[in-house]
Amino acid sequence: MLSSDLAELYKVQPKVLMQAVKRNPQRFPEDFMFRLSPEETQAVRHSPLRSRSQIVTLKRGQNVKYVPYAFTEQGIAMLSSVLRSNTAIQVNIAIMRAFVRLRDILSAHKELAHKLEELEHKLETHDVQIRDVFEVIRQLMRDEEKPKRPIGFKVEGNP
Repeated sequence: MLSSDLAELYKVQPKVLMQAVKRNPQRFPEDFMFRLSPEETQAVRHSPLRSRSQIVTLKRGQNVKYVPYAFTEQGIAMLSSVLRSNTAIQVNIAIMRAFVRLRDILSAHKELAHKLEELEHKLETHDVQIRDVFEVIRQLMRDEEKPKRPIGFKVEGNP
């Protein structure tokens, strides 16, 4: 998200947002936020996804005065902990609750994955056992097809 959009979300001035970031540089490594290039800035400003009110129209020949910063999801979470507005506090609380919920969901998924793995192992074992049963049945069927020798003794010369 862009710094201007986040300032609006957190209900602070963009200048206040960037001051908080600059006061805490160790909290915002490159994978948390980065500055857009002028070309990216123009592309974002003219994106059809942005509403008309968000597009800043400049006079011909003018360039964008400030190139905005873009924040990753980790940067957005970090912003909520360095800004000092009630909205930022509420966003930070919501993020923490979301992380707890996500951890619960992942834990449930791990448990389900473990149970599925156990079931798969049982099925593999059963498949081998069922295959063995079928092989024995086939063997018995082959034995039935062979001509059987008469029961008893055969004496040479006696009819």
